[in-house]
Amino acid sequence: MAKKKYVAAIDQGTTGTRFIIFDRQGRVVSSDYAEHNQIYPKPGWVEHNPMEIWEKTQQVIKGALEKGNIDPSEIAAIGQTNQRETTILWNPKTGKPYYNAIVWQDTRTRDICQKLIDEGLEPEFREKTGLPIVTYFSGSKIKWMFDNIPGLREKAKRGEVYFGNIDSWIIWNLTGGPKGGVHITDYTNASRTMLMNLRTLDWDEEQLNVLDIPREILPTIRPSSDRKIYGYTKKEGPLGMEIPIAGDLGDQQGALFGQICYSPGEAKNTYGTGSFLLLNTGDKIVHSTHGMITTVAYGLEEGKANYALEGSIAITGAAVQWLRDNLKLIKNADETEEIAKSVRDSGGVYFVPAFSGLFAPYWDMYARGVIVGLTRYATKAHIVRATLESEAYQTKDIALAMEKDSGIPLKALKVDGGAVKNDFLCQIQSDILGKKVIRPTVIQTTALGSAYAAGLAVGFWSSLNELKKNWKIDREFEPSIDEEKRTKLYEGWLKAIERAKGWEK
Repeated sequence: MAKKKYVAAIDQGTTGTRFIIFDRQGRVVSSDYAEHNQIYPKPGWVEHNPMEIWEKTQQVIKGALEKGNIDPSEIAAIGQTNQRETTILWNPKTGKPYYNAIVWQDTRTRDICQKLIDEGLEPEFREKTGLPIVTYFSGSKIKWMFDNIPGLREKAKRGEVYFGNIDSWIIWNLTGGPKGGVHITDYTNASRTMLMNLRTLDWDEEQLNVLDIPREILPTIRPSSDRKIYGYTKKEGPLGMEIPIAGDLGDQQGALFGQICYSPGEAKNTYGTGSFLLLNTGDKIVHSTHGMITTVAYGLEEGKANYALEGSIAITGAAVQWLRDNLKLIKNADETEEIAKSVRDSGGVYFVPAFSGLFAPYWDMYARGVIVGLTRYATKAHIVRATLESEAYQTKDIALAMEKDSGIPLKALKVDGGAVKNDFLCQIQSDILGKKVIRPTVIQTTALGSAYAAGLAVGFWSSLNELKKNWKIDREFEPSIDEEKRTKLYEGWLKAIERAKGWEK
C-alpha cells in the first residue's frame, strides 16, 4: 500500500472545473483545469450542461494525476467544492438530467420570487433560511423546473427525480451514479437553497410546502467534513480505485475554510466569476439589517455549524470574461493589468456590471448593467480599468454594510481567487477600501478548503491548529491614495449604481 502523501480537491466553478492535489503543507503538487460552455438561451437566462460538467470533471482528474505522475493510491481523501445554487434535477435510474443546470446567475424566476414577496413571505424566509427571496438561490429554480417540465411531478412521486446543487451531482456520479451513487449535500450548500432551516440544519417542511417541492427529491444533509465518509470513488471511475470522499463545501465557504478564518470576526473575499465576502460569526446566527445574507460557514460535526455573514456580488470576473468574449476588447484576462495601468485613471468612466441584477447589499433583481461617464476622451483602456475598479467598488459596498451589521471595523482584507494574481486589482482594492489587502501564497483557496475538510475527516491533518500553520502571506498591499480622493471616487460609483437600479421595471 502506497503511503498517503496527498489530499485532492475537485473545484467545480461557474466557468470551469479544476482537480488540485495538495501535499501535507497545503501546497499545490499538481492540477488540471478545463472550461465548460456557458449557455444563454434568452436574455437573463444562464445554463450549463450537467453531462459536460461531469465529463470535464473526469478529464481534469486524469489530467492532474498524469501531470504530477501521481498514483491515486497516494491520495488519502478527496474534497469537493462547487459553484453554489446552480440547480440540477436528474433521473437517478438513468443518470440523465431532465434539463440543463440552471445557473446561480440566472434571472428567469423573477416572477416566482415577486409573487412570494407580494404574498408577504420574505420575512419568514429570512428568519428561517437567512436568505432574501431573489432569483439567486436554488428553491425558485427547482419550482420553475417543476412548473415547466411536463410530467416531472408525477416522476418525482415515483422516485424518479433527484435534486442537487453541483456538489450532489458530482459526488453522486463519483460514488457510482445509477449504480448506488450517494445522494448527499452538506450544511453549506443546503443553506443556499431557501429550503434549509439554519437552526435545525434540516430541510424545512413549511418552506417546501410554500414552494411546492417534494421532500423525496432532496439529498441527505451531512457535515462539511464528515468522519463517517460520504462514499468512495469507484474502480471504474476516473481514479481507478476506491478513495474516500469526505469533504464538501460550497466554493465561498471553502475559501473561508482555506483562508484559515476559523474565529469570529475573520473575513475573506474571493474574486471569481462573482465575488463573495464572508465574515465568520461563530456559532451565532446573525441576521443582517444592511443587505447581507446569513449562511452556514462550515460544519465539522453532526447537528452543529459555524455561521457567516456573506456579501454576494453576482458579476466581477465574469465582466472581464464579457470584455473578452462579447466585446473582443481583450484576448485574455492577464492583459487587463497592463491595459489598466496604461492610463492614470478611468477617465470618469464607471461600469456597473449588473448583468444578473444587483446582489448584496442592494438586492435589485430588476437592475441591469450600465457604463456611464463616457466622453470622446474614453478609450478601451478606460473601460478595462473601469471593469477592474467595479470589482473593488462592489467589494467596498459589501465591506461597509458588513461593518454596520457586525459592529466590527474591518482591519484588513484577505483575498483569494484567480483574479488576485493581478497586482493592479489588489492595489486598486486597497486604495478604494482604504484598508490593507493580504494575498496568500495559495490563491486557489476554495479547493484548499475542501481538501482541508476531507483531510481532517480521515485524520490526514489532526486539527484546525495544524492547518493554521500552513497559511502563508505572498504579498500585502497598502492604500496609496488619500481619503479625499477615495471619497470622491466612491461617490461617483454610488451615482452609477443609481442609474443601474430598476432598469427592467
